[in-house]
Parts: sequence; C-alpha cells; structure tokens
Amino acid sequence: MAITASMVKELREMTGAGMMDCKKALNETNGDMDAAVEVLRKSGAAKMEKKQSRIAAEGITRVAVKENVAVVAEVNSETDFVAKNETFQEFVQTVADIALDSKLNGGANGEDIDALLATNGLNELLVEKTATIGEKLSVRRFAKITGDVVTSYIHGGGRIGVIIAANGTADDAVKEALTNIAMQVAAMNPQYISRNDISDEELSKIKEITVDSALNDAATLPKPILNKLLDKAIGEKLWSDEDINNFEEHKNNMNYVWNFLSDAAKVKLAELAMADKESITAEKMFSGLVEGRVSKQLKEICLLDQVYVKAEDGKQTVAKYLEQVSKEVGSDVSVKRFVRFETGEGLEKKNEDFAAEVAAQMNA
Repeated sequence: MAITASMVKELREMTGAGMMDCKKALNETNGDMDAAVEVLRKSGAAKMEKKQSRIAAEGITRVAVKENVAVVAEVNSETDFVAKNETFQEFVQTVADIALDSKLNGGANGEDIDALLATNGLNELLVEKTATIGEKLSVRRFAKITGDVVTSYIHGGGRIGVIIAANGTADDAVKEALTNIAMQVAAMNPQYISRNDISDEELSKIKEITVDSALNDAATLPKPILNKLLDKAIGEKLWSDEDINNFEEHKNNMNYVWNFLSDAAKVKLAELAMADKESITAEKMFSGLVEGRVSKQLKEICLLDQVYVKAEDGKQTVAKYLEQVSKEVGSDVSVKRFVRFETGEGLEKKNEDFAAEVAAQMNA
C-alpha cells in the first residue's frame, strides 16, 4: 500500500512521534494506522502521546552565541528534578545551538517553534528524550538577535536567560560592559530599553492606571483634595457614626488616623474620588502627583533609566554607565535589543503533593 503524506501527518498528530518514525511504522504495517500506533508505542517513540495533557512549567533556558548572533531558548519539563538532569540540559543546549545555526528568527512569543522542530531532526530528538527521561518535554520558545556586538548571561543555573545586542566596537571591554548590562536585565527585568520604545497607547494606559490607582487610595492624595472628600463624607454622613467619631478623635495625626477607620469608610472615599474624577484630574497638584508616579514607574521598566546595579554611588543610571563605557573605549555603545526569558513565566504550575501521590499509588 502506498504511504501518503496525509497518512504520515495523521499518525504524527495522533502520537506526537517524528515524521520519519511515523513513515517507517506505516511502511512496516502496510498502512494500518492502529498497527502503526502500536509499533510506535513499542519503540517508545509515542510516549509523548500520554504526556501531552500534563503540565510542563519547570525547565531551563540556554543561550548560544556565534560572532554577532545570539540565541536564547527555553525548554520546559514537568519537574525541577529533571531540569537539573545533565541529559536534559544537554538537550536544551542542542535546541539553542540548532536555533542559532538555523535561518529562523524566533521570538519571545514562540514564533517558528514548529519550523524549529522540523530543523535538523530536532522533533525526533525531542521524542527520543521524552521517552528516555520519562517526562513531558516542551520546546516552548526561542529568540535570536544580531548586532555589532552580542553577549549573553545565564542566571540561577538557567532559570533566567538573557541575550543583548548592541551597536559599538566588538572588543573585550564592550563585551564585559554588555555582560554587566545583561546581569542588570536578569536582576531588574526591564520591559523596554528607553522611554522612546513605549508607544503613545501604552503610555496613556500607564497614566490611566496611575490616575485610577491614586483616586482609589485617597489617603495619598494631596491634602486640599483629600480634605474636600473628607468634608463630603462627614458632612453628608456617608460614613458610619463610628467612623466619623474615630476620625474626629484621631484627625490631628493624619498618618495614623487611617488605622482607626473601617474598610467601608476607605472604600467610600475612593468612590467619592472616582465620582469626582474629572474635576480632580484637572487640579494641577494632582497632575503633578500622577506625573511623579508615572516617572517612577518608567524608571523601573526602562533599562536606561534604571539605577545600574553595580553603581558605586548607588545613583548612576544604566544610561550614564554606557556613556562612561563609550568614553573609555572611544566609540559610542548603545543597546539595540535585549531578550529575557524566565523559565515558566506565564505558565500554570503543577501543585504537587508528593505525600498524597504516594498514598494514592499505595491505595491503587
């Protein structure tokens, strides 16, 4: 019987085995799908089938660098124990190496994973390692970057992987500086290189969230605005008698008065602030509060605005550090792109209860 590509595809989707394994099994069984599945099960290539519903949120990242190209890849396993296994770690490094040598670009959201698995027999190797290790393994994502100079950094044995591409001279001093910046990215988890990378839409969203957050935490509002809200809450008896009495008793110490008010009183103030949002946001003093909080957030999420983790004075920003490096090497050094993968981020994790699992096995 002639074995068609659609038959191979169907068997692959059923079992998760590699295309060549599926084709071989179909040839051995003269196209009998059920028999081919049995062949794959016996060979161990179909062990992935049983594991597809399991949660694989542990694992590690690995990096690969060649000349002006760098790759970071994340592969997940079911348990941290397997993540420490040398065979698994070698496999993850192989994934990064294949991604580096491929023409694929990858991306933080996992683009081109299917194409990567189809490269250099990687999917077949994944099936083999799954069968050998005995856990569900998942090649989750990879990213590739290029620049005049690239560096990488692995933290926590692979828990976090960072790659950085920069414009500048590719000498040892620049590479050392960029490795320091990669450590900064691993530790401080910036979302952008600079404020210029934040879209107007995203910036507006940050401001909107900051405004609502300030209004919902009335105790932190400028005193004139807060006093108007308090006068309304008390004057119109929107608070309980107990809250009004507690406030009158302790209002001389505004730093502590909130400890004596009920949650309901605080919620009512927030409701009053939100109801008067339009007039409050028009106040210059409130605008200044919001701008200050937004600026503080931007310093936290923008790499160049962050305080450099190795700053001797505890104040030098990453931007100033790069300026210093540029002067020392005699050429401009600027970060072009960075990628930071933290193992398992955004994935549901398995809630393991080993005692219950052992008990269940004994009862079975």
